[in-house]
Amino acid sequence: MIKAQILFFAFILTACQTGKLDVVCNIPEHLTEVSAIETIDNNDLFWVIEDKGNANNLYAIDVNGTLSRDIDIDNADNIDWEELTSDTEGNIYIGDFGNNSGKRDDFFIYKVAHSNLNDDDVNAEKIEFSLPKGIKKKDFEAFFLFNDHFYLFSKETKKCVLLKVKNEIGKQTAKLVTEFNLDGKDNKITSADISNDGKTVVLLNHDKLWKITDFSSDNFFKGNVEAQYFDHNSQKEGICFKDQNTVYISEERNGDLGSNIYSFKLH
Repeated sequence: MIKAQILFFAFILTACQTGKLDVVCNIPEHLTEVSAIETIDNNDLFWVIEDKGNANNLYAIDVNGTLSRDIDIDNADNIDWEELTSDTEGNIYIGDFGNNSGKRDDFFIYKVAHSNLNDDDVNAEKIEFSLPKGIKKKDFEAFFLFNDHFYLFSKETKKCVLLKVKNEIGKQTAKLVTEFNLDGKDNKITSADISNDGKTVVLLNHDKLWKITDFSSDNFFKGNVEAQYFDHNSQKEGICFKDQNTVYISEERNGDLGSNIYSFKLH
């Protein structure tokens, strides 16, 4: 009887922990529309940006929620900055490819060199790309860097597209990797990342993430796709890996509710 009770309470405890978002810190109040989060190796800061209508600045926040860096990207316009990623050398890439209006033809990725991350003003290198022939104008909010290509996921409720763009300065045309559907409702992808070992992909939504494993090459959607739900629904806009089993998640401010950076254990 005692053993059965122990097993019962162990089950309840495990169930309560499922989907738990742990607050790491608050995002500074003046950053009301944080649209992405990224970390780089050997650095304890959270790198964030804001989206359309805000400054063309890259910010860093420490684990206490204090603004540590404020970098003005002098040669870039914030048409609609939606995502961040980085490479193994600590360079940070800003994805300017939001397209809520559906009117954009050209999209940009800005590269901020690791050597400039202590500066107040920088000039970024620029990758400019257009959509492949036959692909209608899309809104993108999610990408990551894998095998020297950026992989971009469109933000849609039904059939989505996955594109790839070479990590190469200059102009180019993106290539279509695949079209895909995610089961269920409320499937708009707001951010994405891939683990350092290249074996796990995460796609973010406001109330859940999708964990993708057991894929080969960039055939991500031929792998195992598993939805993992959070314990609350909010405007979650950024995700990045902390380690192989944990991710950081950022959210936009919602009135007086504020916004946070969370950690979430994958299961």
